[in-house]
Amino acid sequence: MEPMPWELPPERARWRCPPQLVGYGCTEEIPPTREIIGQARAVRALQFGLRVKRRGFNIYVAGHPGTGRKTAILSFLEELAEGMPTPPDWCYVNNFKDPSRPRALRLPPGKGVAFKRAMEAFVEEMRRELRRVFESEEYARRREEVLKAVEEERGRLRREVDETASKEGFVVQRTPVGLIIAPIVEGRPITDRELAHLPEPIRREVARRKEALEEGLREALRRFRELDRRAKRLLVKLDREVARYALTPLLSELLEEYGDVEEVRDYLKEVEEDILENLPPILGREKQEAPFPLPGMEEDPTRRYRVNLVVDNSELEGAPTILELSPTYKRLFGVVEKVAKMGALFTDYTMIRAGSAHRANGGFLILPVEPLLSDPLAWSTLKRAIMNETLEIEDIVERLGLLSTKTLRPEPIPFDAKVILIGSPFLYLLLYNLDREFRELFKVKAEFDTVMDRNPENVKKYACFVSNLCRKEGLKHLDASAVAAVVEYGCRLAGDQRKLSTRFADLADVIREASFYAEEEGTQYVSRRHVEKALEEKVYRSNLMQERVREMIERGFLLIDVEGEEVGQVNGLAVIELGDYRFGRPNRVTATVSLGRDGIIDIEREAKTGGPIHTKGVLILSGFLSERYAQQVPLSLSARLVFEQSYSEVEGDSASSAELYALLSALSGRPIKQGIAVTGSVNQKGEIQAVRGINEKVEGFYEVCKALGLNGGQGVIIPESNVDNLVLRDEVLEAMEKGLFHIYPVKTVDEGIEILTGVKAGERLPDGSYEEGSINHLIQRRLIEMAERIKEYPD
Repeated sequence: MEPMPWELPPERARWRCPPQLVGYGCTEEIPPTREIIGQARAVRALQFGLRVKRRGFNIYVAGHPGTGRKTAILSFLEELAEGMPTPPDWCYVNNFKDPSRPRALRLPPGKGVAFKRAMEAFVEEMRRELRRVFESEEYARRREEVLKAVEEERGRLRREVDETASKEGFVVQRTPVGLIIAPIVEGRPITDRELAHLPEPIRREVARRKEALEEGLREALRRFRELDRRAKRLLVKLDREVARYALTPLLSELLEEYGDVEEVRDYLKEVEEDILENLPPILGREKQEAPFPLPGMEEDPTRRYRVNLVVDNSELEGAPTILELSPTYKRLFGVVEKVAKMGALFTDYTMIRAGSAHRANGGFLILPVEPLLSDPLAWSTLKRAIMNETLEIEDIVERLGLLSTKTLRPEPIPFDAKVILIGSPFLYLLLYNLDREFRELFKVKAEFDTVMDRNPENVKKYACFVSNLCRKEGLKHLDASAVAAVVEYGCRLAGDQRKLSTRFADLADVIREASFYAEEEGTQYVSRRHVEKALEEKVYRSNLMQERVREMIERGFLLIDVEGEEVGQVNGLAVIELGDYRFGRPNRVTATVSLGRDGIIDIEREAKTGGPIHTKGVLILSGFLSERYAQQVPLSLSARLVFEQSYSEVEGDSASSAELYALLSALSGRPIKQGIAVTGSVNQKGEIQAVRGINEKVEGFYEVCKALGLNGGQGVIIPESNVDNLVLRDEVLEAMEKGLFHIYPVKTVDEGIEILTGVKAGERLPDGSYEEGSINHLIQRRLIEMAERIKEYPD
């Protein structure tokens, strides 16, 4: 069969990558690289966002999954972070003045863990030293001297009291309830009952002298109490003096090591003062026991001197780069843990746990947007942390206002990290339009493209990507032919002969699978056949639905003709998407025309199975008919269009040209070749416009034709603007080379109708008519006849 003038040469239906374009015989020869491939715009935006230190210049990395956003950012930041200063360590310690507000201590990187261990060693050494000095003979001697001096004073005071009482005829008796004064009568103390039997004058005299004596006794008791207080003060002073003597060398060591940090210096002074204030429990002199003691319930009096190291950068070189894949409130901003004791919840500063934001302080925090937004508390707290430049660890129950209880409020930590969000362009648009704070806090957008230009430089970069992946994952290296096959697959993913896909995750999966087949064969390198097998197997695992549709067409359940001619009937093409797999299938489109005034009726719309874009495409057909054929007489027809055997929603305008061809065939009476399928949208001027999924549509119709029998007259009409999008399989190209299958790129409806009917479309003549015998002439004549006949049936 002679090729038609509009037929596409097979070599234009796919770009072939010459193996020599790779530049290496094998990826093993390619040196490692950290370059981010094909994302110059995004890299430039990242460099700008990371250099700017002003508040609000955080970064939103927009792009589709699989474009290497996460890998590229981590690789980019890894190199950048190495040259940045290592941020400080952070500890929480007890606030002795207000335990509900633990203090945050900043220490130089690596000093935090050392300080924690030093404090643990200090506590142990303090216990030993205090025990030693308080059990020493010197301490016992000095304590005895204090007690002896006080006891001598008490003895003198007792003698004074006894002498005074004796002079007045009384005796001071010491009882379990205190001191009492008893009168002496006839040389012996008498009781109150005996006193009551004495004469009234004697009783009054005894009462007078007793009252005067009790006044002196009260003064003596006050002096006794003052002696007790004095003894206690002297003992406390002694204990503090002895304890300070023991603590001074221990604290001096700590101050010598960490005293250059003012906060630590102040904290150690408070530790010393608190130990001196709490010597009795530390020494075990005061011990409160629960009424029903349980194992583990005993409180360690030295627990309050522990250091809670929440951020440890001792093993970090440079700035931290933290990727938090599950950015919940708790994982981002930490938590104050609690333990249950006898039905009650207990917590203290040692149970404070830091979050990813704390660990990223001084560096970079990378967060996926979608899971972040699913936790509104995490999102609002992140914005507050960026705006206030502080990190607060709050109890989530208290934050939500669900329970009003006294809990810890740790001192906030300054927040200085560059936050990088990773998400889709759609989420960026939503946040930008609906969240004003987002605009103020994330002023830099780094957008990752899904494609890059196909040029020799980028082909070599593809080879570098393959080499890096093989080294990183221990895969077999690819020879030049295999890399060429991967590059061609990159064109296929991009859907453009002039572009290469940057969906490196999909490319990596194919490379891994090809390496697996090479390992099975025991070859040294992965070759082109291994890549092609990986692609074939990938399709085979996912195309069950496509085979079922093809089988239904073969068995006649779905009516599709691929030979012969029919009036008002054409094969349109649609794409079915099944997640990871897409395939094209033909749909019979039919049109009927009758006399009437209804115009073009879209049956899909009437049945509510047509989407708005499809409805728009059908309405455009009315505009085309009116502009071309209704300049002299009005359109007087009722036409109906439908996708036959379509039981789901019909959406999109890529079949609008097919619907128009069916309508033109029905109006002209000229049959359409059923072996030629059609795709492409049309505008009111009759121009054919580009559509998506061109490869799947062409290959889908080819598969049906192959199943029903190739006869050399079958093919597909596509928009000429889609030619560069063709990256067809080898099997389709071979059929084209043998003349068994054809592709016809067209610019206008006239070109397409000529291919489908074999009849000339016809040019418009000066008088507004068309060439005799042409399609346009036949349609115009039919419409004029219908307009005349409609006059016979007035409204």
